[in-house]
Amino acid sequence: MNQRQQTFQFENAYAEAFQFDNGTAVKEYHVMIHVNSSRLPYTTQLEAVMNAYNSLIDGPMKGAQAVFKRYFLSDAANQADEIIVSDVTDCAKSIIQQAPLDGTKVALWVYLMTDVQTGLSQSGLYEVRHGDFRHLWNGSAHNMAANSEYQTRLLFNEYNMQLIEEGCTLEANCIRTWFFVNDVDLNYGGVVRARNQFFFTQGLTVHTHFIASTGIGGRQQDPNVLSQMDNYAIAGVKKEQIHYLYAPTHLNRTNDYGVSFERGTYVDYADRRQVFISGTASINNKGEVMYPKDIVKQTHRMWENVEALLAEADCTFDEVGEMVVYLRDTADYDLVKEMFEERFPGKPYVIVHAPVCRPGWLIEMECMAIKQIDKPEHAAF
Repeated sequence: MNQRQQTFQFENAYAEAFQFDNGTAVKEYHVMIHVNSSRLPYTTQLEAVMNAYNSLIDGPMKGAQAVFKRYFLSDAANQADEIIVSDVTDCAKSIIQQAPLDGTKVALWVYLMTDVQTGLSQSGLYEVRHGDFRHLWNGSAHNMAANSEYQTRLLFNEYNMQLIEEGCTLEANCIRTWFFVNDVDLNYGGVVRARNQFFFTQGLTVHTHFIASTGIGGRQQDPNVLSQMDNYAIAGVKKEQIHYLYAPTHLNRTNDYGVSFERGTYVDYADRRQVFISGTASINNKGEVMYPKDIVKQTHRMWENVEALLAEADCTFDEVGEMVVYLRDTADYDLVKEMFEERFPGKPYVIVHAPVCRPGWLIEMECMAIKQIDKPEHAAF
């Protein structure tokens, strides 16, 4: 079996897990770890999450290594330090204030693989090595420049230098970025301007390609950080392995409304296809918000858009390994949770509080998918 979903119960926590196993050395796992009770103090909640993670890698996922972690927190100013001190996993870690909407203080998404070697590279990116490829992950990049535009510009400048040090470029090797914007309604414009300008200098245009991305509300530990970036690139990947997703029947090109990211990207290896769907909301192919103020209809349209993107990669929601769902209004949580539970029972996902980049969008989601393919012209993962 290539894909399998399981739920694991632990003391004070539970984990939803997705496994991809095509019989090769590299198995992949996506895991969402949630706390059982919102009444526990933060230290106990974090301990429950970490114990659940350790139980998984000592038990049913023995031999797997974390390649990327993201902690979702309810109050980063008071919670992030404890994670920084106590989580010594050798992987990229993203820590962001996007409160889990089940009322708990912390949730964790972990991406794991078997038969890979991990470590911090000289450039400061986390390297995951296997075969012909080096997968380069980074989490929680930030700086203290004067405003969101300058901060984002510096983030890209630093990341570009790291990629060059790895023998890579933004245009050829970067697959996915995430931007977490403190007060997104106020500061997203600066992020957009900096990204548009930097991409142009790197030859990333509507006539070439952009990069799959999510730009969403999220707060770092320090309130002076207005733009935090996570990113993922692949050293050794060939141009013909990378494909971009458009779904023109459902979605417009992002540059139509002045931003520069791809709706989705997939990467083919000899034995598998990995799909990265950007933050996707209730939008049509004219760039208009669909179903203003109606969370149910917006959720259905969002699913429809994601399905259309996945279909271009010859995938469905069955191949999706994890989903992150962002809600602007916490009052919508119970209804959205009910909808997701009905449609995706057992699928690893988390619903967090994070305003979307346009106020009319009440909900947004992103996901990653993986499926077995046979492309002997490419190197195996």
